[in-house]
Amino acid sequence: MGETGGTEEAGRTGETSGAGEADGVGGGVGLTALLVAAARAIETHRQDPLARDVFAEHFVLAAPACANWPVRLQQVPDGDANPLWGRFARYFGLRTRVLDDFVLRSVQAGARQVVLLGAGLDSRAYRLDWPPGCVIFEVDREGVLAFKHEVLDGLSAEPKAARVPVPVDLRADWAGALTDAGFDPAAPSVWLAEGLLFYLPNAAETSLIDTVDELSAGGSALAFEVKLDKDLLEYRDSPLYTSTTEQIGIDLLNLFDRGTRPDSAGHLTGKGWSTSVHTPFDFTRHHGRGPLPEANDALAGNRWVFANKPRP
Repeated sequence: MGETGGTEEAGRTGETSGAGEADGVGGGVGLTALLVAAARAIETHRQDPLARDVFAEHFVLAAPACANWPVRLQQVPDGDANPLWGRFARYFGLRTRVLDDFVLRSVQAGARQVVLLGAGLDSRAYRLDWPPGCVIFEVDREGVLAFKHEVLDGLSAEPKAARVPVPVDLRADWAGALTDAGFDPAAPSVWLAEGLLFYLPNAAETSLIDTVDELSAGGSALAFEVKLDKDLLEYRDSPLYTSTTEQIGIDLLNLFDRGTRPDSAGHLTGKGWSTSVHTPFDFTRHHGRGPLPEANDALAGNRWVFANKPRP
């Protein structure tokens, strides 16, 4: 993920990345990776978890900048009533579950390559049950992957599939680095861009989508998260954003790119992919738990996009 410098630096790697530089954690956008890890830890320890990530709390505890953040809801004085560690954290738990399900369905349908763009603190290679022959490519900056490796090595964690770190900044030739690492564009693949595109300028998002299309054989699948094209400053007073700023010093609206957003789902449809677009609340209703719409809701503009490239 980016440095503290805001959207120009932020707009290249995803929300799940950015654990840091040599000292183990970066500022600004880098902390959002740890925010999501803390949310996953809280979800894991709920009595009714949507997803379980036993590694998440260890990332939080290993980073000095957030070592006093909660990793269990019981550590939050107002519990689920807290906009950040209650509702927002449950959102990240829901997103984790939905993308877990998507990836597993896709590999069960035959794809054996999984690419995590802006992989950051994603531990899917370690916690999901993969079919034989799966390879997980984790694309992110070297410092990000090093922090994650240090924590997981300290836990003696073993991946459940072949795992290939691809240490490259998404501003560089990440497609070349990916193929150099053994990725086969002629074989079906599953792509995740979790919490990534919010930070990208319009042209960078379109370029990334085009590159994924070029590298995807028929039978490939892609999931990503976008915001509707509207003025994000309308949500300046949303409890999700104000509580995140007040409690942990992350001003998300200052990190998101606020330029005109492309229609990436429509762009993929034009390239022959089948796409479906959902609100997070669709999955709240499906699973029976998670955030529901409320007034001045910063989640109202979020969309989760799922795309499949047909086989020839």
